Amino acid sequence: MAINTIDTKILWGRAGGRCSKPSCGEDLTALVETGRYIVGEMAHVIGSKPTAARGTPEGGEDTYDNLILLCPTHHTHIDKAPDGTYSIALLHEWKKAHEETISNAGRTAKYDCYEKLRIAVARILVANKSIFDSCGPRSATAQSDPTSNAYLLWELRRIDRILPNNQKILNIIDANIDLVSDGAAIHAIEKFRIHAESYERHVYYRMDSYELFPNEFSEIFSL
Repeated sequence: MAINTIDTKILWGRAGGRCSKPSCGEDLTALVETGRYIVGEMAHVIGSKPTAARGTPEGGEDTYDNLILLCPTHHTHIDKAPDGTYSIALLHEWKKAHEETISNAGRTAKYDCYEKLRIAVARILVANKSIFDSCGPRSATAQSDPTSNAYLLWELRRIDRILPNNQKILNIIDANIDLVSDGAAIHAIEKFRIHAESYERHVYYRMDSYELFPNEFSEIFSL
């Protein structure tokens, strides 16, 4: 059974599009002159077949819970290593630790003034806009060549960059919420929070509609 779209999106998103092996963190998408391509590999924790690495008589499922995102090098090393070198429990530990790192990004960032907080958030917004401008549906590549694979890269970037960046923004704000006293800023933050949660559901499940990005948020948190 093939890995379904939702499991793929959840795995890529929670891993931030990077290899889950400790100390690796390689970016698993690439941009070269001949086009965009994906180098990430969704490896089975429990082998999909009894004869596969870490295989069991019943075989492992093609679901998020039994997959770990790896770069090709570490996927090969792990699967070709002698039995017991990389256990099922160890791979689950790697995955859990890596995903917690992605989820907690910015959570411990503390600033001593509102201006530093504002600039930190603004920089992430600039990064998100740069991604949208370079490979989003309105990008030059997508507009000039509808048959290009820009859409695939945009799908991945929404999952492994935009969504984690949105969460990072919220983590940073929540860690420094005592610095925010302006009523307009507080209102814009809560509108952004609703947008981020709604947009994440849309990316994963293709909702008919979702809360759009609040322009007042970028106006307040701008460079």
